Amino acid sequence: MSPSLGYLLPTRENIMNNQSSGRALLDGARMAAGLGFESVWAGDSLLARPRHDPLTLLSAVAGAINHIEIGTAVLLPVLRNPVVLAQQLATLDQLSEGRFIAGIGIGADNPSIRNEFRAAGVSFERRIGTLMESFRLWRALWSGESVSWDGRWQVEGELAPRPFGNGGPRIWLGTGVASGVERAARYFDGWIPLGPDAETFGQRGEAYRNTLRLRGRSANDMTMAIYLTVAVMEDAVVAEQTINDYLERYYSVPATAIRKVQACCGGPLSQVLTFIQDFVTRGAQHIVLRVVGNHEKTLAQIAANRDELAG
Repeated sequence: MSPSLGYLLPTRENIMNNQSSGRALLDGARMAAGLGFESVWAGDSLLARPRHDPLTLLSAVAGAINHIEIGTAVLLPVLRNPVVLAQQLATLDQLSEGRFIAGIGIGADNPSIRNEFRAAGVSFERRIGTLMESFRLWRALWSGESVSWDGRWQVEGELAPRPFGNGGPRIWLGTGVASGVERAARYFDGWIPLGPDAETFGQRGEAYRNTLRLRGRSANDMTMAIYLTVAVMEDAVVAEQTINDYLERYYSVPATAIRKVQACCGGPLSQVLTFIQDFVTRGAQHIVLRVVGNHEKTLAQIAANRDELAG
């Protein structure tokens, strides 16, 4: 069975190129949908990697395109008040009529992310506990019942609207560490890591499935996804250097450091397809592609050859 294909909208890249137009991003979403991609995604950052707000943008995508899934890859919920965010997520789930996937994470430990957390007035050190309490609070608020909550937040009352589906939108956890993979299997609806390579993904995927079994959860109800960065170019050396230049501009750190945690591949189409296939073989059911280079040409080439990707 072929995996679902997703396209990451270039919200960060457009800002780096002084292009703030929302219309260009919507056109990109329409382009991906027209090529047969099943989903469109948006990343999240306030100050570390400035970009368009993902929830606002995806609301526009939901209204413009009525058949593809939309998702965050990934949202940093801890930067936001969980009651306000619960309402935003439920509203987006209603606007998309259940097509929304909330990919969430806790943020990497580096100075720019820590600065972002300080600016938002939240604790970086307590981000895991804060995320998990937020998650439990969302579920309570999405029940349609009056909530009485006494924890990091004191909440009394009933939230509206309820999400489109029972229990709220699907929530996938973005993580690569062992404890995070276990957490994804225990509590969430899917797992969406960044890499760093197919072999590691396969090993972590087995741990993910083992935890599902131990918890009595069906793997058929969960999703193993992967976030990949690709550049399709005839010259593999040029393609790899293009990715390195892109990563260093995007993250302001050496590309070698990013490649240790993120899976990237540049080269001819056949090489990139083999790279993607390696992850599919090891269990990836949903592929989220971040494109370096010509986005429309790259997506069109991959879409035209998607039959070569089979689990």
